Amino acid sequence: SNSSYKITSSPLLSFNWLICLYLFGILLLFEIAVFISICYPYLLMSFWVFYFFRYFLECRLLGKRKPILGGFKITHKCNLRCYHCPFWEKETGELDFNKAKEVLDKMYKLGVRIVIFEGGEPLLWKDGDKNLIDLINYAKKTFFSIGVTTNGTLPLKDIPSDVLWVSFDGMRETYKKIRGDVFDKVIRNIKESNHKNLYANVTINKLNEGEIEEIVKFLSELVKGITIQFHYPYGAEEDRELFIPLKERVNILDRLIRLKKDGYPVMDTVRTLNAMKTNSWKCHDWMIANANPDGTITEGCYIKNRGEINCRYCGFAAHTELSLAFDFYIPAINMGRKIFRYRVV
Repeated sequence: SNSSYKITSSPLLSFNWLICLYLFGILLLFEIAVFISICYPYLLMSFWVFYFFRYFLECRLLGKRKPILGGFKITHKCNLRCYHCPFWEKETGELDFNKAKEVLDKMYKLGVRIVIFEGGEPLLWKDGDKNLIDLINYAKKTFFSIGVTTNGTLPLKDIPSDVLWVSFDGMRETYKKIRGDVFDKVIRNIKESNHKNLYANVTINKLNEGEIEEIVKFLSELVKGITIQFHYPYGAEEDRELFIPLKERVNILDRLIRLKKDGYPVMDTVRTLNAMKTNSWKCHDWMIANANPDGTITEGCYIKNRGEINCRYCGFAAHTELSLAFDFYIPAINMGRKIFRYRVV
């Protein structure tokens, strides 16, 4: 027989569905909470990636020009009289702690997210009971990475920067001619340092070019890595004895490339070292800002307002790496990440 059935909803059935949906929602929220609690630190760690990616898009696609790397020359005072350095001779005042913080804040507003304190000798800077350590700790609240460059004559313990460079420009006799009779003190301070990310930076000139292999091999036992630059002629009489023209750099750079390929910790990328043979790389100097001991900030080339700018004389490998990173050269990006150890802020 033909029968028809009419399906009707039951209040009990609807209630059961509601209970199921409620329990499912509770379970889903619990799983989301567990996921966030596990992944949250890693999501935070990636925050600098998002900023740099946005920076890249804004500058590459929208044509914005703002700095990302800042050098803060906190003082011209120095306890050495290095042959190649023009800064210790400058007569300038110094900022107090609050003014120095204002300069850092201004650099941050410009777009800077990596700051390197330099000098002079930055570890000599003081304002009452405040010193460079206090400035580093203040800067770490907002910047992704803080670096310090030092001559290494002062203790290198408990410096809270993300990276620390010691300038080192020759073996004993050459070092003495360039920097003075402090070789043993600097080596002792390097060995006694408790910094987890300690590097050496070598400024190559005519006095030390013959020692490159010896310098790199010697330093490789003491520091995590080595970066280089060539002496820039600021206009002093000593420049004639120190400056190496482009055509004479080729052999030096090839030797550095061989050292790197042999496993020595030369941090500069091969492409940077090759580009510096002719200075054929495209310089994005607008990515740099420089603050001075009087609080003034300049955007652009490191030499701006410090000497005569001549791109054929440039030997700043760090600026080459920065420009190549903007041009999306992955090894340069990875080198920066390894050295600066970007943090969450």
